[in-house]
Amino acid sequence: MPEKNGGTAKQPLKPKKFPERKCIGCGERKKKTDLIRIVRSPEGEISLDFTGRKPGRGAYLCHSVACFRAARKAHRIEQNLTPGSPVPESVYDALEEELQKDDA
Repeated sequence: MPEKNGGTAKQPLKPKKFPERKCIGCGERKKKTDLIRIVRSPEGEISLDFTGRKPGRGAYLCHSVACFRAARKAHRIEQNLTPGSPVPESVYDALEEELQKDDA
């Protein structure tokens, strides 16, 4: 009796692909869920996005204090989110606090 899918054998399932993003600190490509997202909303407000769902332009950072310090020193957060305008200190403080909590 012929198979329902046109007589061909079933193809093996392809491995599931996960979205990858590049860390602005170290430059490594990692799964999107393994990174922290910093987002600039359409209104211009910059905040941390732990869900990955907030609207706006995003930049991604590893859960590493070393990556955070490298990105801050090279002004990569400003370059990725708000060229020409500074990121508020409160965002840096919240990000550093979150990273130190992850390291503990």
